[in-house]
Amino acid sequence: MVQKAKILLVDDRPENLLALEAILSALDQTLVRASSGEEALKALLTDDFAVILLDVQMPGMDGFETAAHIKRRERTRDIPIIFLTAINHGPHHTFRGYAAGAVDYISKPFDPWVLRAKVSVFVELYMKNCQLREQAALLRLQLEGGKGGVGGKESAGLLAELSARLAAVEEQAEALSKQLDDESADAAAVATAAHLERKLTGLRRALDALEPGSGGGGAAVSSQN
Repeated sequence: MVQKAKILLVDDRPENLLALEAILSALDQTLVRASSGEEALKALLTDDFAVILLDVQMPGMDGFETAAHIKRRERTRDIPIIFLTAINHGPHHTFRGYAAGAVDYISKPFDPWVLRAKVSVFVELYMKNCQLREQAALLRLQLEGGKGGVGGKESAGLLAELSARLAAVEEQAEALSKQLDDESADAAAVATAAHLERKLTGLRRALDALEPGSGGGGAAVSSQN
């Protein structure tokens, strides 16, 4: 069973959190509430999130300050942040949002369909990256097993399983990239998809190098995410 992605919703107003939950419930993912920047940072200490929806105007630690803390942490710096704001002070205010590390900056009231579509892209990218990490872990086990003298039939069977599972991820990633091209998606989403494809290519090369007769038994697999 594929584990659901977690989406962090940060807003100090309960009615806004309720509205976000109503909009995003159709994605069938796990929605996590945070009513302040401090509460959001606490949630990020223990859980992994596909994307963060962050309100700009909050008492105490505002959205910009919260985003700065998120981007300073190695564990959370790569999580996409979508800023939501009820005010607009012009280009300078928008620029500050992007400078704080946001991948998007949306003014309220926003189109629910557009917000849901944007979030779904980052959820898909997150799920593909999770699948990729799983394939890399299995491949590393295969490499370690090969050094320890795993039997030929067992080794061939695991290679075949890895190849089939990787092919499924490759197919899904290709379809997602085409979808992003067709929809003129955000530059950040396109760049993330391209990075995912490069990692898939590297993993495929390492897997091919393990095939009998390839002479690549010592291929290395990067553990970099």
